[in-house]
Amino acid sequence: MRLALVTDSTSDLSQAQAEALNIAIVPLYVHFRGTTYRDWIEITPRQIFEGMRMGAEPPTTSQPSPEDFAQVYRRLLAEHDHLLSIHLSSKLSGTVHSARLAAQEFPGRVTVIDSQAASAGVGLMVMRARELAEEGRDLGSILAEIERLKRDHLVRFTVGSLEFLQRTGRIGRAQALVGGLLGIKPILTLNQGEVDVAGRVRGEQRAEEELLEAFRKWAQGRHRIRLHLLYSADRHAPDRLEARLRQLGLPLEAIESSEIGAVIATHAGPGTYGYYAYSC
Repeated sequence: MRLALVTDSTSDLSQAQAEALNIAIVPLYVHFRGTTYRDWIEITPRQIFEGMRMGAEPPTTSQPSPEDFAQVYRRLLAEHDHLLSIHLSSKLSGTVHSARLAAQEFPGRVTVIDSQAASAGVGLMVMRARELAEEGRDLGSILAEIERLKRDHLVRFTVGSLEFLQRTGRIGRAQALVGGLLGIKPILTLNQGEVDVAGRVRGEQRAEEELLEAFRKWAQGRHRIRLHLLYSADRHAPDRLEARLRQLGLPLEAIESSEIGAVIATHAGPGTYGYYAYSC
């Protein structure tokens, strides 16, 4: 079966990665200073943060339309038998809903997946699906592996401030952290696709230690761990974290690092960094 892969821009795959892996990306939108931009294509996090420092109102974001997806699906289905479309958590965006509406035009030929993840979590699922497809696995096997990754992975991150998550309504169960926590760094995760609290510490150094300890505990007894570091604004944060993680002596098969895109950065804000990891 000729299988095509589709995701959205919140997977934070680079253009080079998408082209190399033959993955189609449907962009979300960022509305900023009176203009609508396509995520990653027409706007970057740096432009947003610099604009806000100069007094611009915070941006808002929106999902692709069903027609945005349908256009991509029509093009790919002209050359493929089936599409696997993997997207940002439905708890964070209506993107999956738009994709499912578009899929109705192509009965039985498009499988839409709610990743229950964001950023690198989505990207890792898409890359794993491509890897399995290249190995000749059938659709059922690929879907089973995606479901395994949903259950068995580790995500931890911290943010410079809860202000962005609170303002955009993506704070989920982490709402309990708002107010009166001067100097407290939240350690956050995604729980069934929603932002949740994994811990809270005082100060940047303790936050980094907490990220390391969570990874060490999760990684015990695992083999072939794949790790993706992510960051917003501070390029050195993942470098520091990677150096510390390598010192743990764990079986890290692959380590990648990338900046989160404009849509995710709009909600998480500058100073965000952390990781997604899974074993295979």
